[in-house]
Amino acid sequence: MNKLIRYILGIFVPPLGVFLTYGISPAFFINLGLTFLGYVPGCIHGVWAISKHYETAQLPDAS
Repeated sequence: MNKLIRYILGIFVPPLGVFLTYGISPAFFINLGLTFLGYVPGCIHGVWAISKHYETAQLPDAS
């Protein structure tokens, strides 16, 4: 899925953006909890988690 679509979903529907990036994982449940506590913390975590996923996916292998 396109990176831009995931970022947009991470802003407007944070749990969906994180779910499409990570699937059912601890990051998804953390984001779900933060979104229930407040929309803004969910958005911040969603965008951060999506960007962190792409950042670690592009790192070269250390070995």
